[in-house]
Amino acid sequence: MTKNGINKNRTGRRLKRHSRIRKKIWGTAERPRLVVFRSLRNLEGQIVNDDIGHTLVGLSTLSQALENFETEEQNVKLEQARAAGFLLAERATEKGVETVVFDRGGYRYHGRVMAFAEGAREGGLKF
Repeated sequence: MTKNGINKNRTGRRLKRHSRIRKKIWGTAERPRLVVFRSLRNLEGQIVNDDIGHTLVGLSTLSQALENFETEEQNVKLEQARAAGFLLAERATEKGVETVVFDRGGYRYHGRVMAFAEGAREGGLKF
């Protein structure tokens, strides 16, 4: 256990991993950072320019564009994450963003996080 018990629970360990990742990853105007946040039910993605601290585009699986999302697949959350990544990439290309740095937020590159990234790549983002 470290100072103030940060390793005590799963969220603390994830935040510690995220801070280690954030030491190395920085979003600029030419190549902003694609941030992912995953909760038990939903997924959020933002494209951030860290130089000025400005969010260029943001999207959640709760957004109105994905409100009536239906799929015939077994894993609905996975397909919803892929669709959210695709939609975020389309909105980013409309704003002129083509390449990004992917910030997985301390989560493993697996499951919904990976599906979100693949959807963003299908939508036209390069990372």
